[in-house]
Parts: sequence; C-alpha cells; structure tokens
Amino acid sequence: MQFTDITQVLDELNAKLVVLLCHHNADPDAICSAYAFAGLLKYLRPELEVEIGVAHGISRLSKHLLNHLPIEMKNEPRVDEASAIVLLDTNTIQQLDNLAEKVKASKVPIIVIDHHAAHPETQQIAKICITSEEASSTCEIVYNFYKQMGVKPGQNEAKALFLGIAFDTRHFILANSSTLKNIAELIDAGVNAQETLPLLALPMDFSERVARLKACRRAKLLKVEDWIVALSHVSAYQASAARAIIDLGAHVAVVAGQKNENIEISLRANREFYTKTGLHLGKDIAKPLGEFLNGMGGGHATAAGVNGTGDIETGLKYCLRLLRQRLANHN
Repeated sequence: MQFTDITQVLDELNAKLVVLLCHHNADPDAICSAYAFAGLLKYLRPELEVEIGVAHGISRLSKHLLNHLPIEMKNEPRVDEASAIVLLDTNTIQQLDNLAEKVKASKVPIIVIDHHAAHPETQQIAKICITSEEASSTCEIVYNFYKQMGVKPGQNEAKALFLGIAFDTRHFILANSSTLKNIAELIDAGVNAQETLPLLALPMDFSERVARLKACRRAKLLKVEDWIVALSHVSAYQASAARAIIDLGAHVAVVAGQKNENIEISLRANREFYTKTGLHLGKDIAKPLGEFLNGMGGGHATAAGVNGTGDIETGLKYCLRLLRQRLANHN
C-alpha cells in the first residue's frame, strides 16, 4: 500500500482531526516517525489537525530528544474526537496500555504503520495496514512516504527521521544498502550527522545500571542445542538488561519483570543466532508467549517484547519451552 491510500481514506471522511498513537514508553523511532508523519500530513493537507499521543509516557532517551526537536506529545490525546487513528511503530493494541480500550471501541478507521510483523488482532481492526520487516525502522517507512509524494522533508523532520533510523539500526550496524541510501539522502537534505548522532548517547542513570547488574547476577544460563540462553528477572529496564546480557556473550537473553499481576518480558538475540537458526523472536517466540500469558507479544527477529498476566517463573519456563521446541524443529 502507498501513502495515497491513507490520504484517500482521510479525504473520503473529510477528516478534521487525525490522532497518531505511539506505544507505551515510546522510543525514538516511535516519536520521530509520528512527528515526521504529522509533518507530511500537514504539508499536504494544511487544514488538517494532527495530534500525537502516547500511552503512559515516553522513554528517557525520547524525552532527551524533545529538547532538540519541536515534538509535542499528548498524554491524553483526543481519541474520541478523531476522524481517524494512526498507530505508528505499534503492532499490538495492548502496547497502547490505557488507550487500548478507547481505540478498540472507536468506530473510525484505524491505520497501522510499522516495521514489525503485523499481529493478527491488529490486522483485523485496521482499515489500512502498512508494514515492512525489510525496513530498518518505522521512520524509514515514513521517509519513503515523503519520496512517494515527491516532498522534501523539512529540516526538523529530516533530523527526526535520521534519529529514528539511527536508533533502530544501532547506529547503522543493522542497516542494509537501501537504509544507508536513505541516510545519505537525509544528510543531503541538511542533517548534520556529526552533530545529530551524539543526541542518541544518553548517560546511563544509576537505577538502570543497578537493574543491568542485578539481571546479570540473577541470570540462569542454559545450553539449548548449540546456543547459550540466559533467563533473568528485574523489576525495571528489562530491555536494557537483556541487551547487556547479550553484550556479555549470551546468544539469547530473556528478562522478565513483574508489576502486580502484569508481566513484561523482553527478548533479545544476537545476529549470529538469527542468521543460523532463522528463528524470529517476534513471530516464533513473543507472539505465542503473549497468547499463553493472555496478552500480546511481537517485535523484530532479534528484539521482541511481551505483555501479559501471570508470574515470572511461569513466563520464563514457557518461553524456554518455546525456544527448545523451535530450535529442535530447526535441527
């Protein structure tokens, strides 16, 4: 599908307000793609009102970027008044937390733009679903919309797109040739890479350091086939802790966290694991794990997340069971 499919729907509705929504604890790819998408909509439809909303706030790094980009985020977006709702970098409704029920109950068209594997429930409620796992980030998909429409992004929009792509590719380590071409075009559009990239380097605060160290200390190491799998738990910063365990040498890291009856699980794998096994953490592990925990899961091939209900031990045991099954089938 193309960007014109979106504008066609908005024109048919004579849309007045479009609400863009990002997932909970929104990362730079989420907020930057929403900002750039809003910029393109307003450029092509100046009379249109566009609002960016987030569920339960944004990440610490995203907050830092707000000091350098004029992005206005709404903690209570006007979902009830929207002519259309657009989910960016959000492949499951559950990632919207407190806004999820409002979106489910809404009668207006829902549009999904994401570089993750689409979740079946999300596909069912979406009028338009534009996803591409070949894209490095949602920002890259949005930049391709600009190119489809022959629109050059403004200085701030180009900077936002650059930051979102850089973040999700780990400073271009995971970038392919088309991504690098897009980055070159954004630099040609006026982005100063030497000044912009350092904005993604945020000093780690004390609590995150402690969470990483606790997760490493608690990690249970197992050999599954030829791979080292680490299971751990920590009350916060699960994704950061999982990345730290991968950096220390594990092939797969699964870190869970408990908040009342809710459980959050972050999964990470290194590139070697995915290349040699073909096991996709988002589709093969997080999705069925989310269903088992009466929640939702999804994500990338090497980075995924799950939200549900239950306890840490049950969640980690079932995750390990899925890993064993998938790896046994691969062999």
